Amino acid sequence: MRVDTASGEDLHAAMVDQLVADHAEKGLVMRPEVAAALRSVPRHLFTPDTALAEAYRSDQAVLTKRVGDEAVSSVSAPWLIAEMLGQAADAIDGGLPGRHVLEIGSGGYNAALLRELVGPSGSVTTVDIDREVTDRATACLTAAGYDDVTVVCADAEQPVNPGRTYDLIIVTAGAWDISPAWTAQLAENGTLVVPLRTFGMTRSWAMRRTGDRPVSHSQRLCGFVSMQGAGAHQVRYVDIADGVHLRLDEDQQVNRHAVGELLAQPQTQAWAEVRLPPRSVLADLDLWLATRITDAGQQFVVLTAQQEAVDAGVIAPAWRFGTPAALNNDAFCYRSKLRWNDDDMFDLGACAHGPDAAAAAGRMVGQMRAWLDAGSPSPVLHVLPAGTPDGDLPAGTVLDKRHSRFVLTFTPA
Repeated sequence: MRVDTASGEDLHAAMVDQLVADHAEKGLVMRPEVAAALRSVPRHLFTPDTALAEAYRSDQAVLTKRVGDEAVSSVSAPWLIAEMLGQAADAIDGGLPGRHVLEIGSGGYNAALLRELVGPSGSVTTVDIDREVTDRATACLTAAGYDDVTVVCADAEQPVNPGRTYDLIIVTAGAWDISPAWTAQLAENGTLVVPLRTFGMTRSWAMRRTGDRPVSHSQRLCGFVSMQGAGAHQVRYVDIADGVHLRLDEDQQVNRHAVGELLAQPQTQAWAEVRLPPRSVLADLDLWLATRITDAGQQFVVLTAQQEAVDAGVIAPAWRFGTPAALNNDAFCYRSKLRWNDDDMFDLGACAHGPDAAAAAGRMVGQMRAWLDAGSPSPVLHVLPAGTPDGDLPAGTVLDKRHSRFVLTFTPA
């Protein structure tokens, strides 16, 4: 059957089937209640200006509002919604039935899925800062038969319903910090799921609250439209060569001319001399490198590049949309593209430029080998209030935010 002539029902069913298969390929198991919710909610009613085939693509978000060149609202990609809902259900003893949920960032579709998951004894409140977005969400929810979802227009940096707590708070906008209002509104032992930037890299963190300390239960690589309002934090980009940029998200100060001069010097390549199978998951390696680079007193930055710069050989990053890099006065070093062997195994590498390039590349591949030798450990995020004394922090890498002190540790996978 041609995709452009398939019915909405066919496309809907095919989307969920694909999501279940994609989960299995990643080594995940989609919870049956999440799959059932995805089959129940008609996604196309939340993307009325989009063709059916686009509405039911499993891998694509649907942009619903743009201001200038900036996307400010979207209906998230189904694969990401499914993974975050699974994170939430996995982190809550007994799952989602009967739970009271606050969603921050409203497109309507995710709120409808949550309404299916919490059932008749639960409740869903969805909030967004933009009146146009909440009006649209209300209309779409009503059209789909979910008029019992409470839609609120407000800045969720402040308490939405002061004095009320929720079993689950799920954020569907890219955040830089944890608002004190979210912790205050989270029930004891409640769960917070939030796409959070740490060292400029976004993960969906599912965290359980114990006292005033949310601690992560799971995390997934993701990307989201950035938070607006009082909780917004601007990502900065610095050009260091034509088509080559540094993404700065933790108020780093960088001399772009000095970095550009380092990058212009000859490249030194080092390899970890390891053999990894094709489906090896490396997402946690980048956060490991961020913590090790920071703990060693170097400056951690994220390298991004245009395809033209990669094709011209100016830069050879592992991923041009965001590769971990280390910077000091004598070297600029980053994780390089993989080296594939004849037997379909691959090696990890680092490229470096500057007077100390060989030592810098050697240090980075050493950190890669250390991650593998430790069993490819996964990061654990502890969130404590700003002002918490160092002596009260768990052992790990500390990242200070506006309202919080983040501590990243690692546990074996």
